[in-house]
Amino acid sequence: MKTDTTRFKKSLVVRALLTAFCGTATLMVATEVAAQTPTPGLQRVEITGSNIRRADVETAAPVQTFTREDIVNSGKGSVAEFLQTLTVDNQGSVPTTFGNGFASGASGISLRGLGVASTLVLINGRRIAPYGLADDGQKIFADLNVIPLEAVERVEILKDGGSAIYGSDAIAGVVNVILRKSYQGTVATASYGASSYHDGAETRASITHGFGDMEEKGFNVLLNLELSSKNAIWNRDRNDRGAVGKGDGRPFGYDAQGGGGTIGGGTGAILANNTSSSGPIVGNVRNPTTLNYYNRTQQDGVGFTKTFPGADCAKLSGGYPQGDPGFAGGKGCLIDAAHSYSQIQPEERNVNFFARAAKQLNGTTEAYAELNLYNAKSTSSTTPSTISGSVGYPGGPVSNAAVALGASHPDNPYFGTAARLRYLAADVGPRVQDTDDTFTRILLGVKGTWDKWDYDTGFLYSQNKLDNTRNGYLQRDVTFALLNPGNATQVASARANSPAYAALPAGTVWRIAENAGQNSPAVYAALSPTIASAAKSSITQIDFKGSRELGKLEGGPIGIAVGAEYRRESSELTPTTGTDRGNIIGLGYSAFKADRNVLALYGEALFPITKKLEASAALRADHYSDVGTSVTPKVGVKFTPMSGFAIRGTYAEGFRAPGAAENGVGGVAAFSAVSDPLRCALGVASACGAGSVALITTGNPNLKPEKAKNLTLGVVWDVTPSTSLTADLWQIKRSNEINQEQTDAAVAAGHVSRDISTATSIPGDPGGITAVLVNYINSASSTVRGLDVDGKTRFDLGSGYGKLTFKANWTHLFTFKREDVDGSVRDFAGTHGNCDVTNCMGTPADRLTLGATWEMGPWRVAAVSNTRASLSNKLFKDDPAGCASAFADGTDAPGGCKLASFTTVDMSLLWKASDKTEVFGVIRNVFNRKPPLDPLTYGAVSYNPLDYSGAVGRFFSVGLRHKF
Repeated sequence: MKTDTTRFKKSLVVRALLTAFCGTATLMVATEVAAQTPTPGLQRVEITGSNIRRADVETAAPVQTFTREDIVNSGKGSVAEFLQTLTVDNQGSVPTTFGNGFASGASGISLRGLGVASTLVLINGRRIAPYGLADDGQKIFADLNVIPLEAVERVEILKDGGSAIYGSDAIAGVVNVILRKSYQGTVATASYGASSYHDGAETRASITHGFGDMEEKGFNVLLNLELSSKNAIWNRDRNDRGAVGKGDGRPFGYDAQGGGGTIGGGTGAILANNTSSSGPIVGNVRNPTTLNYYNRTQQDGVGFTKTFPGADCAKLSGGYPQGDPGFAGGKGCLIDAAHSYSQIQPEERNVNFFARAAKQLNGTTEAYAELNLYNAKSTSSTTPSTISGSVGYPGGPVSNAAVALGASHPDNPYFGTAARLRYLAADVGPRVQDTDDTFTRILLGVKGTWDKWDYDTGFLYSQNKLDNTRNGYLQRDVTFALLNPGNATQVASARANSPAYAALPAGTVWRIAENAGQNSPAVYAALSPTIASAAKSSITQIDFKGSRELGKLEGGPIGIAVGAEYRRESSELTPTTGTDRGNIIGLGYSAFKADRNVLALYGEALFPITKKLEASAALRADHYSDVGTSVTPKVGVKFTPMSGFAIRGTYAEGFRAPGAAENGVGGVAAFSAVSDPLRCALGVASACGAGSVALITTGNPNLKPEKAKNLTLGVVWDVTPSTSLTADLWQIKRSNEINQEQTDAAVAAGHVSRDISTATSIPGDPGGITAVLVNYINSASSTVRGLDVDGKTRFDLGSGYGKLTFKANWTHLFTFKREDVDGSVRDFAGTHGNCDVTNCMGTPADRLTLGATWEMGPWRVAAVSNTRASLSNKLFKDDPAGCASAFADGTDAPGGCKLASFTTVDMSLLWKASDKTEVFGVIRNVFNRKPPLDPLTYGAVSYNPLDYSGAVGRFFSVGLRHKF
């Protein structure tokens, strides 16, 4: 049934609770709520976080509820986009816009900032198969994109631990998407939208049809089909939006070194002795004697035996401004590759089908079936490959730093002597990734009553299957052989592994830059063939649960629930072609294979001790065939001293079993940005800023499950019939965390691989880091503590003026402390960390959503503002390294070492033209706010992925909904 949510207002009780919880603190403005007082005769319903049906939808545990109307009023185009704006999403989410991440094409939510793997996503109370790719190659999660928007009835979010009810993965909470159970009639919806730049077009169409009446005819069938598409948005089309999409930070006060972080001085800069940017568009070549790099466009390069008058920097870079990119006279040729080739938003095409059928078998028994079919195709693009990007694979690191033009290569300015080369393969084209994702969910069930029991039992099969193809990536062995055909070893390796190369005439070379037009299609076919990987995950589950009333206390009957569940989980990701031997330049290895059986037994009880006091308890035991048994309890208390006011609290324990990528067969070789304190201390300036390195990790079958203890304490206050407030203090302490070892700690401990050939003339220089060797271990523990304040109030403006509703949600993080195995403690709250979880998106201490809706007659107007608080541009609080990035003059960057806060406003309008027809429109980012420059994140180019709406700019959409 539809459980309309919540009313709210401020309370001095909140301040008292806050003080009791963490000493001293101040209370911000009130926000939204998910509370409702019981109504006499209200049908009993099952609320997320409990298996006991009840009339009072407000439990001891905090549950936030959003209807489909709330999602529409938000102005967001999908359930995934809406959920990632919620204040309880404290980062670590996977945005669909991160097209070049490990989990390209998917979208995941991270409650409390504990990562997508610690948030359990359900559809109608049951699990779904996870996405085939793992975030950062490690974290298995559910893809929110599979949820059909028009079929959603409501979304319930359990904001404390849910393992005692649902098992693994519910450490940070549970997102339960409840789809419509029945429908009669036909409704069609269509919409179209585009940005004010006339790009990023979004097209959506859906039709929902239902027939049959459960009460009169004993059956109902619901069918829903949705089609949607999004066009790409390119960084190069946002020139007027400040730093958005620009990798060259020199106009904003940074130097060519970058000053730490991911922003620099353009691709192609010559930075220091023996140090060049990895991607000059014309090519930087190293003097074999002095080790200084020079650009091929120079006619006065030291030691050049050949010059190239046709190598025109202005022509090849598209007139890109050059500035001062050189070192020791090595005049580089720059281009902002990220700005030219990368995207703000990838292209997407989705088809989503949902069907549900229910049949009343007799007066007490109902059979039902559900079917979800989803297919998504996405295409993302990023910069062309460089030729020197080092990679890792389970066998170790592969350094490509020594790639060189052969002595006889016609484009070598040191003709006659092999010379190291740095080059952006713009002639090959951008690296393009295509994903084809298919999701299937089949559920067959029976529910009803038997004797005094309500029961529900079902068989579930859910599968995610994904094909991932890539173009524009360079084969290492072929690249080396085509650039230096005089090296017999490299040529032999290329011939042995590439039939396309073996078919080329002996001595074939890859001509670069201004001479690339001389290459045949066969050269490019050998150099950069299509490569692919495939993934498949599945869940097969049988479950049963029953509940009944048993005995009676002063407050009412005791409710109990029991259940059992058996499931088979299977996941497999094949490695992308060539990465199993480190042969794809700049692309790491990621693969895993694991399957296991899970058996669970659980029970729950609700004790209405008095009319004012109720207690609840739950216990669940899960046995995993690979990691043993976890037993998780939960208790809760709700005290209602007076009508409309309640105090509630819970204690819960939780766990997360290791994912397939963590303890299965396989491993991951990822990338990260780290500085090199050893070389920096020796005076190698380029090593002081963060540089890209490989992280090599393999699965660990000895991992133990993560454990958690959750505490909540809060109040629910219905101040008036139209105003209500909830405030909940919460704390999660997670131990046995499964992490890669901290990258900086591994570097400090010397767990690295270096390339001695990149050493400068500085005495003792050991050469640059090519890989950091880290492992999955049960190492850290985290304590996250915060406050949620949610609220709602309504005003009747009188005859002829309609009704006005205000909502607000605020989440504040007091602390997000992580203690590593070495005893070091880092607090990420309010900083740009935890980079290992958030792709350096940061952990805002405050997120605030304010909403207002005005309804009058056939009109409804809604506005929603979303605010991310400012971030300290440090990796963690009190980081002894200081600010994570600096301007060219050495001062902290951005100013004050702060990334400014960011707020956007979205508006929606609906007009009911008739009883059957609605016209609606949406404006996102109404005030066209531009995001602040973010020099540290690598989830987007020079802006924070949280500020995606600011990167896109003002966006308009219109639509029509008609009932037949």
